[in-house]
Amino acid sequence: MTEQDHADFSDFVATIAALRAPDGCPWDREQTHGSIAKNMIEEAYEAVDAIEANDIVHLREELGDVLLQVVLQSQIAADAGEFTIDDVCRDVNAKMVRRHPHVFGRAKAESAGDVLALWDTVKLAEKGDADAQAESTGAEREGLLDSVPTAFPALMQAQKISRKAVSAGFEWDTVEEVWAKVAEEAGELREAFDAAPKTDKGTVAETAETVVELEFGDVLFTLVNVARKMGIDAESALRASCGKFRNRWSFIEGAAWAQGRKVEELSMDEMQALWDKAKERERE
Repeated sequence: MTEQDHADFSDFVATIAALRAPDGCPWDREQTHGSIAKNMIEEAYEAVDAIEANDIVHLREELGDVLLQVVLQSQIAADAGEFTIDDVCRDVNAKMVRRHPHVFGRAKAESAGDVLALWDTVKLAEKGDADAQAESTGAEREGLLDSVPTAFPALMQAQKISRKAVSAGFEWDTVEEVWAKVAEEAGELREAFDAAPKTDKGTVAETAETVVELEFGDVLFTLVNVARKMGIDAESALRASCGKFRNRWSFIEGAAWAQGRKVEELSMDEMQALWDKAKERERE
């Protein structure tokens, strides 16, 4: 296959167009941008699952499902006279060229960190151009954080928001300063919790939930900045920890079932012993 030869992609685009044609599929013809929006999220998550499982066979399939959503949404737009799949490809290609001046221009980047810094610089310049255009046309200007979707999972939002703020110069000098901020926020959380009225179970009463919840959120948000300063993706780290917990819990359940017991019948000491054994097996 040459760089210009993408016949299979063209065939796929034609297939989706045929499904949306007047004599095509009744279900496909009825779809709108909104009616299938959630499918985009579901297919993307399934692709990520295949990547994390290193399941190449399913990854190929899941990427096809993601591509289906892109092409179908583009065909819906084409039918409405909004844009076409060619417009989508042209725009994203121009963006990739623009945001990689170290490859397609004269900028220099020796490391992945240099590339991210360049990326943020170019994005800020793009925002400046958009602001200038909005000012000249009288349109409403877009804030720096407005492009971060509120539909993102909270941890992903925190990462995106943090990076954008840093690109504008809002940043700690060292990771030690961020750790100090974590300690400060943790102290405020403890103070809010200690001062809050409690239920009979020792949890925060409903009247004080919002205050304590916000302080807890501040701790999490600051920890996201610790991860960023360390070069760690917080979302990936938490997903890995969830996977690790699942595996250890599965080991505990399996051990309980092998004894003819339910996991909830185990004492906390028994669970902890099995948990430690699962950790030992991981190290081995």
